[in-house]
Amino acid sequence: MTTGAPSHAAAPAGTGVPVVLAGARGHGRWHLENIRRLQDKGIVRLAGVCELTPLTPDEMPEGLGTPEQSADFGALLDSTGARIAVVCTPIPTHTDLALTAARRGVHLLLEKPPAPSYAEFRRMADGVAEAGVVCQIGFQSLGSHAVPAVRRMIGDGVIGEVTGVGGAGAWARPEAYFRRAPWAGKRRLNGVDVIDGALTNPLAHAVATALALAGVTRAEDVTGIETELAHANAIESDDTSCVRITTAAGRPVVVAATLCAEDPDDPYVVVHGSHGRITFWYKQDRVLLQRGGHGPEEFEYGRTDLLENLVDHLTDGAGLLVPPAATEAFMRVVEAVRVAPDPLELPDGAWHRLPGEDRRVVPGVDGLVTAAADTLALFSELGATWASPTAHPKGADT
Repeated sequence: MTTGAPSHAAAPAGTGVPVVLAGARGHGRWHLENIRRLQDKGIVRLAGVCELTPLTPDEMPEGLGTPEQSADFGALLDSTGARIAVVCTPIPTHTDLALTAARRGVHLLLEKPPAPSYAEFRRMADGVAEAGVVCQIGFQSLGSHAVPAVRRMIGDGVIGEVTGVGGAGAWARPEAYFRRAPWAGKRRLNGVDVIDGALTNPLAHAVATALALAGVTRAEDVTGIETELAHANAIESDDTSCVRITTAAGRPVVVAATLCAEDPDDPYVVVHGSHGRITFWYKQDRVLLQRGGHGPEEFEYGRTDLLENLVDHLTDGAGLLVPPAATEAFMRVVEAVRVAPDPLELPDGAWHRLPGEDRRVVPGVDGLVTAAADTLALFSELGATWASPTAHPKGADT
């Protein structure tokens, strides 16, 4: 699954850093398989699984044995002696679970988005720092070796002066996707923030990666945010949205996303320069360099797994790839989405259903998403009559 990660000597069964996984269904299944991969290499050992309903033997990947299971996260950390907790639970639970682990001296891999609001993010990040534990935020794309490679190209002036960064995500999700959990497609549930929108959850990597390539990671790097949020599906949150982030360096970052694409494709980030552009398909770790006076150049890179990097950080002092401080700017975007007016419901004429795929499609949205990333313009500026901008001139400070 990953390439270019540090090598480790094989270890006898039962060795490795003890890990507890909170949330082993849904996306948590990916973590189970990744833990099994690392356990086979002797890097980690699955000591426990925290789920409201225990996993059945059929749900436990072969080779992971019979780890202890409990619905009580704190008690499970205590009884297993876990050194690392992987938290892959509903967004509103992240902060409390992270602090439960931190109070026990347990280090964290915390799934993205790290929190549903900037205030909750600060409570988590400050609490983790006070406890003296390490927290890695699960933006797997930031483990790609393409990220530092593109940064070097930018620093070397390969495409001239950077004028802005765009991001495009044209994905498709069936209507059942928004019924996968009680919190899916919600902005709030029982009075608690969820903020499960296209920009903040399924295509959050596009936002975080665009910000990273722009060198915009800290809260103070953001000076303003404009959002345009809409939905074609029968949900509260946004499924077709764009955001423009004004940065302290004066280079805009625009990310457009939809879960209602006509022809879904891999998301990407594009760095615009005065003499060329760099396109990064972050799920593929693939980069295309286009510049004046040269033919197109394509590069493929490896990727360092974030759990493996966390173990290396704890055992060998390797640099942590995605600490909470590296996601402050992203959380400003989450906060802007949180405080924005409720997303616009697209009129019936703006979308149609694909019966064979049980999903809703917004005609022309693929082109809108591409154009936004290419021109750094918002949907409303590109002629989408249903788009309505909302500005957050202070970067949605709390």
